[in-house]
Amino acid sequence: MSEPVIVKKGPYALELDPGEYWWCACGRSQAQPFCDGAHQGTGLEPLPFTLSKHDKVWLCGCKHSATPPFCDGAHKQFIAELQP
Repeated sequence: MSEPVIVKKGPYALELDPGEYWWCACGRSQAQPFCDGAHQGTGLEPLPFTLSKHDKVWLCGCKHSATPPFCDGAHKQFIAELQP
């Protein structure tokens, strides 16, 4: 299985309508933070989630959240590791 690509060192803050969404877990999608099928062959699968009402959400951009698809602050670890 491949490691996910860190797309963004922070969350995607979005206002979404009720419905089903597919969060990109691999980081290869060109439609971030949503899946476009680019995960094929990576061993990683998109994560479906459903919203029952219009809501503001913070979706993980670093792909390392312990609470996917939602941001848990895991990106702070990567920012610290990448700074000189």
